[in-house]
Amino acid sequence: MIYPIIGLIIGIFLGLNMPISLPQEYVKLLSVALMAVLDSVLGGMRSAKEGNYDNQIFISGFFVNAFVATLLCYFGERLGIDLYFVGVLAFGLRIFQNIAIIRRLYLGK
Repeated sequence: MIYPIIGLIIGIFLGLNMPISLPQEYVKLLSVALMAVLDSVLGGMRSAKEGNYDNQIFISGFFVNAFVATLLCYFGERLGIDLYFVGVLAFGLRIFQNIAIIRRLYLGK
């Protein structure tokens, strides 16, 4: 459990101290991809707590979710439709659902 915490601290430190700026047209794509990745990570934590974690499912879900979410947003932009709202809504609901289940599993109910 210490390695993820150290990685998170290093990531936050690097993120705050590196002067990287993204073009405005990529911000929507990145936000949905990050939500997809966060959903995959929380889903992995949930399945690990439930005792049915599979590394192949986690890794494939991690990359496929991010890719499909980004592709959905890209095609939405090309069509002039804000499809990133769909991704934000879907992944937001899944993230809150996973957090609620993880909380219940840690509380033992």
